[in-house]
Amino acid sequence: MPGSHGSLTKAGKVKMQTPKIERTGVNAQKKKPPRTRFRELYVARIVNGRFGGQQDSLGAKRSQYSRKK
Repeated sequence: MPGSHGSLTKAGKVKMQTPKIERTGVNAQKKKPPRTRFRELYVARIVNGRFGGQQDSLGAKRSQYSRKK
C-alpha cells in the first residue's frame, strides 16, 4: 500500500498502553441512549403532565397551572 502512514503492526499501541480507569461520581452510571431518554422525558412532561426539572423551580410551579386550549 503506497502512501500509508505508519505500519499496521503499530495500530492501537497507545490505547493498549493507556491504563483503564474505573468510572466514579457522576459518570459512574452508564448513560441511556438519547432515544430512550427523550421518550422518558416526553412521557413525564406531555403524557403525565409533570415538569422534568427540580420541584421548587419556576418551571415546575408554572407547569402546575393548566393552559387554556
